[in-house]
Amino acid sequence: MVNKKIRRPIIAGNWKMFKTHLKGVKLVQEINYGLDKDLDAEVVVIPPFTALRSVKTVIEADEMKIKLGAQNMHYMSEGPFTGEISPVMLKALNVEYVIIGHSERRQYFDETDELINKKLKKALDVNINPILCVGEPLKIRELGRQKQYVREQLNNCLEGLNKDYIQNIVIAYEPIWAIGTGKTATPEDADFMISFIRQRISRLFSPIISEKIRIQYGGSVKPFNVVPIMVQPEIDGVLVGGASLNAQDFISIINYKKRLKK
Repeated sequence: MVNKKIRRPIIAGNWKMFKTHLKGVKLVQEINYGLDKDLDAEVVVIPPFTALRSVKTVIEADEMKIKLGAQNMHYMSEGPFTGEISPVMLKALNVEYVIIGHSERRQYFDETDELINKKLKKALDVNINPILCVGEPLKIRELGRQKQYVREQLNNCLEGLNKDYIQNIVIAYEPIWAIGTGKTATPEDADFMISFIRQRISRLFSPIISEKIRIQYGGSVKPFNVVPIMVQPEIDGVLVGGASLNAQDFISIINYKKRLKK
């Protein structure tokens, strides 16, 4: 078993297409107010593009222990790509994380593994940490082919990545059938798949890198189920959707260790 203690937990809230910039500022202030003083997890908020600047301003002004992430990016630094946002623009706002390959981007915007591979390389080039999403749809799970499906995603998305930078990637295992549905993989099932992902990273790169890389679980994470998820030996954090839009719910998820002591 790998030593989980060497990996700092990362809890990220994906706001998706919710919150204006003013509501985003209010939400991040409420989240910050509720954080434990001895918090040892890395906390990331991921607003829509229109709220990034405002949220970053208040994070810096109040010296919050909260990192800023973006929900997507283009793989080019600039160009005639109407409606797109470049990684250079994100870097100028001191964005530290970017979600790449979320299932909603794959499903609704036809993003392929090859496109995601380009985005990963570019994010690493400009020193933004990618959160790479992988996970299987329900049909694949019912056929018992989830390992093969995720293996192919990893092989394609990580192809040709610089070995020296791979540990800067966070991988989020999000079974598609559990995103926004209220369904959740059992903690044991999630841990099994995340263990499989870690083994695959070991084969693609090295055992040392696989021990250092952080792998989250995402898919209907709520205050009531975060503890059994986070105590699993291979799970290094959670990528939270709907529950991150409510300050008290997200605070409860972030401060999950309080309930471990009871």
